Amino acid sequence: MSGPERPRRRRATALKYEQGPGAAPRVVASGAGLVADRIVELAREQGVPVREEPALVEALARLELEQEIPPELFVAVAEVLVWAYGLEGGRRSAAPR
Repeated sequence: MSGPERPRRRRATALKYEQGPGAAPRVVASGAGLVADRIVELAREQGVPVREEPALVEALARLELEQEIPPELFVAVAEVLVWAYGLEGGRRSAAPR
């Protein structure tokens, strides 16, 4: 018999991607609990898209700050970047000219 299930602690990881030859996104912030809440809060304040991907954030949380993402995470991170850039494109096209 197991005890009551504890709620999972919120985790957040922020990535930065600068386009260029051989460039990969890198971890610029990562944390759990209150630190994760602050990362998400700052991202939203700055208009940075926030997406919840628990399995991906768990994998990214294992990386060191400023570390580029490893090749095995390229596809998952690329999907998130495509989603984020799609949101940005929608904002630009919806802006008055």
